[in-house]
Amino acid sequence: MTVTAEFITPASEQGLLRAILRGGLRLFFRSLVRPPMPIAGQRAVLRMLTAISPPPAGVVRSAGTLAGRGCEWHRPACSSGTVLLYLHGGAYLIGGPNTHRAICAHLAKRGQMDVCALDYRLAPEHPYPAAREDAVAAFQALIEQGYKPEQIVIGGDSAGGNLSLITSLYLRDQGLPQPAALVCFSPVTDFTGEHIHQPPAGDPLLCEAWMHQAVSLYCPADVQPGDPGVSPQYADLTGLAPLLIQVGEDELLRNDSLRFAEKAQEAGVEVQLQRYVDLWHVFQAHAGLLKVADRALADVVSFIRARGC
Repeated sequence: MTVTAEFITPASEQGLLRAILRGGLRLFFRSLVRPPMPIAGQRAVLRMLTAISPPPAGVVRSAGTLAGRGCEWHRPACSSGTVLLYLHGGAYLIGGPNTHRAICAHLAKRGQMDVCALDYRLAPEHPYPAAREDAVAAFQALIEQGYKPEQIVIGGDSAGGNLSLITSLYLRDQGLPQPAALVCFSPVTDFTGEHIHQPPAGDPLLCEAWMHQAVSLYCPADVQPGDPGVSPQYADLTGLAPLLIQVGEDELLRNDSLRFAEKAQEAGVEVQLQRYVDLWHVFQAHAGLLKVADRALADVVSFIRARGC
């Protein structure tokens, strides 16, 4: 690794809460959201685990549509004019705007910006490139609504981080404007699974069997896991929008972030990588509960503002 990285040393604060969250994730997510649990069951588990997500004061949530897809808007009382197009995670199989409200609402409040969480199409009903088509159409719809590209940030977690990256690359390839910045929480960048990290403490959220299932259901038969369209690690990254990556050290996908950040820097992309010791996959979802998650989102806001948004 030659890319500049900031290691976030864990504080001793909230040790008991962290232990409870780790145990809960192992018991209620990792042990259930995996084969042989049917996809419908996996979706139900995530909905139940995220059902209670009270919005922070000063943020209004409303349902809407964008480019023909459902979405949820999180709007602060006073907006800076910036909009974050948020693409949720869930291995392209599960999740939706309603399961990622904590991240979206807290980003809206901290950043004083509108956040639009897109309900893009999921596999296996809609494999690649359906999600990318929806994300590209949503970006263009925001421009049609009056937002300038330099006012739009695209971000997401896990598969949503992957979708953020491949959307930016597709826009570049089509000669379309780029967003002002990209924000990725633990993005999937390599679907081959050849560089999986095995943290000594174990990953409390993800299991390899679920990751293999996701690849098999998301990638059509004629698309190999190493295809640059699904695995941006193997794409030409020249011209990618400025990028912030946050990743936990205790997760299977750690190396996806490290390797991608290094390749992006070599391609001349402005990239910041933050590595969080003793933290797990998309810990930012605990915003409003974990202090380190709140600090991580504060860093996101600082990154976005530094881009002039």
